[in-house]
Amino acid sequence: MSTRLRKPAVFRHFLIGTLLIGFQAYLGYSAINGHFGIENQKQMLRDIVVLKAQQANLQTQIDTYRHNITLFDPARLDPDIVSEKARVLLSMAHPDDIIIDLGSQN
Repeated sequence: MSTRLRKPAVFRHFLIGTLLIGFQAYLGYSAINGHFGIENQKQMLRDIVVLKAQQANLQTQIDTYRHNITLFDPARLDPDIVSEKARVLLSMAHPDDIIIDLGSQN
């Protein structure tokens, strides 16, 4: 019985090495430019700063609306505010009001 020795398959080792290097390159690229990579994390941090500024602006508006709502609370209703709002909405004047006609403004 004869024994036959095979030559080492250089091509197969080269192919496996090339595939592993390509996979590492893909992982490196994904770590930098991927969906959760370094560049996108920087963009997310910039977006967080912008959204926090918008949140502060909206919170200010909410606080203003809450304050206006408390002014119309039946337990703490101010008659001056009610009459002022009613006259503005109904376009009416009180007999003691002084009305100044500005004429037509161009």
